[in-house]
Amino acid sequence: MPNVRTGPVKGLLAQLALLMGLSATVGLGVAGWSAGVLYGVMISALLTYGMRATGTDALGPADGVTYGRAVLIGGVVALTADSFSRETPVAVLVVLTAVALALDWVDGQVARRTGTSSVLGARFDMEVDAFLLLVLGIYLTPTLGAWVLAIGLMRYAFVAASWVLPWLRWPLPQRYWAKVAAAVQGIALCVAASGALSYALNVLVVAAALGLLIESFGTHVLRLWKMRTIVVPVEFTREGAELRDAVTTGASR
Repeated sequence: MPNVRTGPVKGLLAQLALLMGLSATVGLGVAGWSAGVLYGVMISALLTYGMRATGTDALGPADGVTYGRAVLIGGVVALTADSFSRETPVAVLVVLTAVALALDWVDGQVARRTGTSSVLGARFDMEVDAFLLLVLGIYLTPTLGAWVLAIGLMRYAFVAASWVLPWLRWPLPQRYWAKVAAAVQGIALCVAASGALSYALNVLVVAAALGLLIESFGTHVLRLWKMRTIVVPVEFTREGAELRDAVTTGASR
């Protein structure tokens, strides 16, 4: 009998509760409800899949914090979807974003202090971060232009390229500067979304953040490029990944 993984289900219920709270206070239209519910279902389904793939039966303390961030981002998703057809409660969107960004530091601290770091948790955290940047970019597109989407799309473009160029998937030691560059993106987009600055300053802030992100990704790619002539270990190729998965599945039966 398969294990019942309740974490994703509880997360989905929390997402629905937040959407109902937003609907009762600031109001949500059909677009907001649809986007928020779809997002919640997808997060729950993808996390369930990830838990099964890694053999994880329950979410750890840090994963719970990350899921809390994901739920808050679901509120940002709903408000962003509504922003194209009705007035957006900017203050609420900014508060949800700011808390989600702050919790990004918290979940890392919790993982280290409780010794519950995991590959699944790190991937979950990374995907939540990336999606928030994409959503904020979508929200800002009508006022700043489509170029803002480059911030949110850069990671997805890198992942897509890695399937064509296996050397992009080689592991490298983490750089502190890369973490700083990633954190700056969310802060810059949140500031721009708040409307506290003029249009010119918003463009300057977001453009500077984008430049920092390009430098960070560029440095990472350059380091991998210099290693490309080394024979690629089988585990970093598509065929190797498929073989590894097949062996793992066979051994677990």
